[in-house]
Order: sequence, then C-alpha cells, then structure tokens
Amino acid sequence: MTRDFKKILKILILAVFFIFIIIYAFFRSRDLIFGVKIKNVNIVDGTTMTESVLNVFGNAKNAVKLTLNGREISIDKSGNFNETIALLSGYNIITIEATDKFGKSDEKDYQLIYK
Repeated sequence: MTRDFKKILKILILAVFFIFIIIYAFFRSRDLIFGVKIKNVNIVDGTTMTESVLNVFGNAKNAVKLTLNGREISIDKSGNFNETIALLSGYNIITIEATDKFGKSDEKDYQLIYK
C-alpha cells in the first residue's frame, strides 16, 4: 500500500509542477497573446463638433508607440494618453494607431464634423 501511495504522490507532484509551468508561461506571454488594444477613447464617431479644439484621451493597453494623425504622442506606464488637437472646418478624420513591442498594431478611425 505504501508503494502505491508513493507512486500516486510522485505523479501528483509532477502534475502540479507542470500545471504551474503552464500557468507561469501563460502569464508571461499574455501581452503577446492578447496584443495591443485601444480603449476608452472619448470621441464618438460621426459627432458634429462646435468647438475647434478637441481634447483626445483614452487608453492603449500594451502599447509601446502611439500615434495620433501620424504624430507620435506620449503614453504613461498604464497606457493612458491625453492630447489636444485642432479641428479644421468641415469633415475631419482622427486616426489613432498603437503598436506593441512585438510589432502588432491596432488602429481606430473617428470621423467628426466641425461647424
């Protein structure tokens, strides 16, 4: 009976060890798996604006580089950004593009009308 118990205990310890390795590998590679995401941007697509100056803010999770209309803007460690842009009279397209450390990117386009 003790021989069977030792064998079961060894198998159980090995199984727990491999499960730990799998969980650790998942948490270390989750940025690669999930990639970069642009979220919580304060712009509503298709809105008509009455102000010529627009404060754009939001979050770019896992981003290393963030551009707003082709111009690089700064982000903090959490991925939050805050930038002010000027709108031209008429139809405006605002493009936000985020790139992560693995080269994957996410792009969001917002269309606004300034009257």
